[in-house]
Amino acid sequence: MKTILLNAYAFNLRYAHALIADVEDNDMTHRPSAGFENHPAFTLGHLISGAALTVKYLGGTYDLNPEWEALFKRKGPGDPRLPEPDRTRYPSKAEILQELTRQHERVENLIRELDETKFAEPTTWRFNSYMPTLGDLIYFMCVTHESMHLGQLAAWRRAMRLPSALATL
Repeated sequence: MKTILLNAYAFNLRYAHALIADVEDNDMTHRPSAGFENHPAFTLGHLISGAALTVKYLGGTYDLNPEWEALFKRKGPGDPRLPEPDRTRYPSKAEILQELTRQHERVENLIRELDETKFAEPTTWRFNSYMPTLGDLIYFMCVTHESMHLGQLAAWRRAMRLPSALATL
């Protein structure tokens, strides 16, 4: 399980970097049309907050700048808060990528250290009725949740008429 998780999670990080490699910092909050409220600055910041929570789920210390938490912690559909379009409210592209990488490394290190039997332990969370174990939760956060949002970035790239980022990997 660890190898599968770590390989997919490492791929997601590489893909996240590729998705915005050719995006100008000033375009990180651009919304090309309706339906693209989750611009790249927010989407990657949201993945940062998700990784910080995953650290906590794995028994580590939650470590996210409170300003970033307020900016990026959205609970998905039904949450009335929408990402701010004002570029000045967000960290730079470089800062976002640096923090995403740092949080990924924290998660990866905790997964490597975790006793594999812990993945079978029951846990309680939002999607507990579908995914009742710690392994389910960690897989969701590292693979499913990240992939959903990286797909949003891929769609944003198409709307911006940018070439495929996946083709660069």
